[in-house]
Amino acid sequence: MTNSERLVTGIYGGSFNPIHEGHLSLAKALAESGLVDEMWLLVSPQNPFKVDANLLDDEERLHLARLAVADVDGVEVCDREFSLPRPSYMYNTLKALSKEHPNREFVLVIGADNWERFPDWYRSKSILSKYRVIIYPRPGYTLERVPRKVTIADTPLIDISSTEIRNSIANDPDYDGKGLPAAVWDEIKAKGLYFS
Repeated sequence: MTNSERLVTGIYGGSFNPIHEGHLSLAKALAESGLVDEMWLLVSPQNPFKVDANLLDDEERLHLARLAVADVDGVEVCDREFSLPRPSYMYNTLKALSKEHPNREFVLVIGADNWERFPDWYRSKSILSKYRVIIYPRPGYTLERVPRKVTIADTPLIDISSTEIRNSIANDPDYDGKGLPAAVWDEIKAKGLYFS
């Protein structure tokens, strides 16, 4: 397979704590945009910038993510960081994925909020030199003067927060799963996840 025939795979990393409709809407929009052939939601066991006491068990978050994408064309869940050293650094992840899947071109997908912090990422310049990057808009963030290998995606602004969903589950007895895929909400209720 030549480089021009490689499958273009968007890597969208996150804690997905829990995965919600905003994550899915973005992944579907990018998978359908023509910028990538497919999207992989990379469930991260430990983000080096986040210390979250409310972080659900790795396997539970992975399971919820797989439930969420079960019927979504062009979107899959990836657990590659579970077997890499922690904390999870995207440069190491992309390098490992590229070595294991030479038939794919991996493209990093991040939000405008993360782009603002991107210079602080581990080996950020190496990422930019070796990989294309797609930035999706986030409420309250503007994008100016992006490098040539960076694409700004024309995706809708989605203002759903995993933190707000967790707070609603724990504190709002009338919360009905708004913002969550139905299968994810059913699993959260069945197992009592995030309720305390």
